[in-house]
Amino acid sequence: MNRLAIIGGGSWGTALAIILAPRFESVGLWVYERDLAAHLQRTRENPIYLPDFFLPPNVQVSAEVEPVLQSAAIVISVVPSHVVRPVFQTLLPHVHPDMLFVSATKGLENGTLDRMTDVIREVVSPRFVPRVVVLSGPTFAREVAAGKPAAVVAASTDEEASRTVRERFSGPSLRVYSNSDSAGVEIGGAVKNVIAIGAGVCDGLQLGHNALAALITRGLAEITRLAIALGGKPSTLSGLAGLGDLVLTCTGELSRNRHVGMELAKGKTLSEILQSQPMVPEGVKTCRAAVELAARYSVEMPIAQQMHAMLNLGRPPAEAVRELMERSLKME
Repeated sequence: MNRLAIIGGGSWGTALAIILAPRFESVGLWVYERDLAAHLQRTRENPIYLPDFFLPPNVQVSAEVEPVLQSAAIVISVVPSHVVRPVFQTLLPHVHPDMLFVSATKGLENGTLDRMTDVIREVVSPRFVPRVVVLSGPTFAREVAAGKPAAVVAASTDEEASRTVRERFSGPSLRVYSNSDSAGVEIGGAVKNVIAIGAGVCDGLQLGHNALAALITRGLAEITRLAIALGGKPSTLSGLAGLGDLVLTCTGELSRNRHVGMELAKGKTLSEILQSQPMVPEGVKTCRAAVELAARYSVEMPIAQQMHAMLNLGRPPAEAVRELMERSLKME
């Protein structure tokens, strides 16, 4: 079964369909919006999430899950974190034990505080125990779709599964490393979006390079503390899924989460910002879950806490910065 199924037709799902199509005989792409699916079938272009790029001929688009999953050996989940559970409940009648599941969503589930691989396992396990790999790293969808070089991590406690993803997904412009630390990779990919909102605030308030460098460094410390509390390894957070992804999201012009922070610093409301863009900035939803997870494990995360106060409690960005600067002094 040399077929790949991609669940989610946003920017990253579309980019993965484009870059991975040459590695498979056929690729199925599930798109939630029926009108968008029809447009993709007709024009091969995703005008909402990834304009100016075109799907290869062997990519079949559908708004129905059954034809997309049929005969698929690998299934990539690329839907927003808050819909992973209901989407997999929809997929459940059409999946089978021979499938390898890949989570490419960077986020935490509000309420349960579960990582995305845990959500997938919980939904699928009543039928069978799924093999699940997390795919993460510093990637902007437009650059990947354009064939610009990128490197990511495929992580799983099932080393054979992560090696399979590494071998099947690697190509001329995408280098995949394997890793056994799925907890560290997922926490790095999820919480970096929260820190990136703070980076946008720094830029929006014109606080300078010194402030941004400090925020990235201390943000990495927070992410690492939380990852270790969940069983992750410090070395993972110094790699692509940690430092690499954090730097990209905090400094790149294409970062949606950084954009949220910049707009908040200009005085716009969160509602105004979210209504102005079609794609979900995962850091907005993940922030609350990250703070609650930190409290559960008694992990100190002052930057994440200030982002939560700013996003959900109405704290002005300048006040959040002042709170961080005036915290009690301590050793690094």
